[in-house]
Amino acid sequence: MQWEVYALRYGDQQRTRGMNFIGAGDPHDTPMPLDFYVWLLRSGSRLIAVDTGFATVGTPARGRRILRDVATAYGDLGCDPAEVEDVIITHLHYDHAGNLDLFPKATFHLQEREMGFATGRHMCVACMRHAFDVEDVVKMVRALYAGRVRFHAGDGEVAPGVSVHHVGGHTDGLQMVRVETARGPLVLASDASHFYANMQDGLPFPIVFNVGDMAAGWGRARVLANGHEEMIVPGHDPRVRALYPAVEGSAGETVALHLPRIG
Repeated sequence: MQWEVYALRYGDQQRTRGMNFIGAGDPHDTPMPLDFYVWLLRSGSRLIAVDTGFATVGTPARGRRILRDVATAYGDLGCDPAEVEDVIITHLHYDHAGNLDLFPKATFHLQEREMGFATGRHMCVACMRHAFDVEDVVKMVRALYAGRVRFHAGDGEVAPGVSVHHVGGHTDGLQMVRVETARGPLVLASDASHFYANMQDGLPFPIVFNVGDMAAGWGRARVLANGHEEMIVPGHDPRVRALYPAVEGSAGETVALHLPRIG
């Protein structure tokens, strides 16, 4: 089963290079902005959403900008979030697990380890819980009690040609998504590598639970992509929109990852 894969930018943040790496301070503070994406997988009439972004509430306090709300981004591809039956949550940080209410019919696919991380002892430490939004976590707990969470422990299949793979690092339960496409297996790395440069230069992003696991995750991504590093898509890099063809009518905000790269 082959899938179309789309990256949908919904927001951004102005940053400098020194903010995006451990051990690579840039005395010139070279601009290096960060994009916020959600992803959509499509095979025939079957749709799977990957992550749910963040809502407008509270965004200014975090210094982020919403360019279009997530419902609009999905709607531009003809996807009604209210009808989606499966949503993969790569991890529970606020920018990946907000807007859960947009998907009232969905089963949420999550690493069991991530739920334990977001509700366990590590959240006693302010710097660990900063990137989580307690209301998002509570909504996931409510979804669990409503029978709408499917936990994975390590590797798991969501649908034929779509699998999840625990890597940890950025959070304890971070998972990547491997998708079979017409051009081969594509790996949505999510925050295992925010930018191409994190993985390529071996320099971790500063928001990290376990640096060793993050570094090991880069190797895992390469294995999942059958050694073809160009088939790995980082979670926040603006270069993604330059490397892949834009979807018609999206003004360059949505790109097709299943098509050959243009850059």
